[in-house]
Amino acid sequence: MWLINSSIGRKVVMSVTGIALILFLTFHMSMNIVALFSGEAYNMICEFLGANWYAVVATVGLGALTVAHIVYAFILTAQNRRARGSERYAVNGSSPKVEWASKNMLVLGIIILLGMLLHLFNFWYNMMFAELMHIEMQFAPSDGFSYIKETFANPVFVVLYIVWLCAIWFHLSHGFWSAMQTVGVNGKVWFNRWKMIGLVYTSLLMLGFLVVVLAFAFGCAPSLCCAA
Repeated sequence: MWLINSSIGRKVVMSVTGIALILFLTFHMSMNIVALFSGEAYNMICEFLGANWYAVVATVGLGALTVAHIVYAFILTAQNRRARGSERYAVNGSSPKVEWASKNMLVLGIIILLGMLLHLFNFWYNMMFAELMHIEMQFAPSDGFSYIKETFANPVFVVLYIVWLCAIWFHLSHGFWSAMQTVGVNGKVWFNRWKMIGLVYTSLLMLGFLVVVLAFAFGCAPSLCCAA
């Protein structure tokens, strides 16, 4: 199958899964913003997205997309390294237009993967997984607001999440327009437009996540009992 065996097919899989993950991040960020205004409303969303069959199916689908994106990223990176051979060790000062993110996508990907594992441990494990396995945790599985408060009351987690979000921003700022180019958005005019759209969109997306982290870190979020 050309999607698996050819280089172009692998890039298409990378692009499509990447776009799908960006859409998920958009939903996730929008959901997190709710926590800045109402803890009760946020927990209502968490309860709706608990261990229901549709939430479990969506989680499995999201996991499959993530695994596919990561696996194909490593395959393409290894393929590119083999193609370049010893040239990858040469110092090339003649390519100023090559973005830093483009040259360090593997490193950024590893940081993002480690951050994702931390995020899954802090939230998914304590919430959906605990509900599915009937494990008693500190807070109720649907009390996502309390888990956010507890997580970002820890300065170490705050720093780690900021580093994680910065890595995601660098990754997406390159990956967004690269995905659009792969799926067929060609031409210099639209190429430059997608680069600008991607930069603005991913910046706003990561800013949304960052605001939530900092609001809870500095105690600016509403309390659960006083939430409107």
